[in-house]
Amino acid sequence: MTRDTPYINDTHPTPEVLRRTFGTFPSGVVALCGTTPQGERVGMAISAFIPVSLDPPLIGVAVQNSSRTWAVLRELPSLGVSVLASDQQNEARQLAAREGNRFTGIDLGNATEGGAVFLANSVSRFDCVLESQMPAGDHSMVLLRIRALSQSYDVSPLVFHESAFVALSPLGEADIT
Repeated sequence: MTRDTPYINDTHPTPEVLRRTFGTFPSGVVALCGTTPQGERVGMAISAFIPVSLDPPLIGVAVQNSSRTWAVLRELPSLGVSVLASDQQNEARQLAAREGNRFTGIDLGNATEGGAVFLANSVSRFDCVLESQMPAGDHSMVLLRIRALSQSYDVSPLVFHESAFVALSPLGEADIT
């Protein structure tokens, strides 16, 4: 099968064109959550998540500079990152909402002593601290140092592609070493 996609020289793409083009790359969805010193749970959904380093153990997320939620989360001593499972679409939408209590009806796992909050039944969980943050246009690239982690096997992740949630289908074993 040949995919002959014409080269388009769009040197001044609009934000809508950029969003649509960025959306051609599928990504997982994570919940980034913590607890304030007053005991309030704070969290957000993020689809810009990447494993960064094995030594030291680091993951990265991109957050909008205008995010009021990130302004609170970045001050917390411990952050929970939950890789959402394929049946957690509603949780992703709710954590992405701009208004309302984002945690209403969401099944949460145990929080750590440091205040990291995790979603129950997620694919994997990372207990993290903020390592660094750097500007990246209208977002900030955030590096999080992993202090502890856990994973569930045989659970498919939630995938975001072309502005929709999609399911993964195995194509066969990958021989990657």
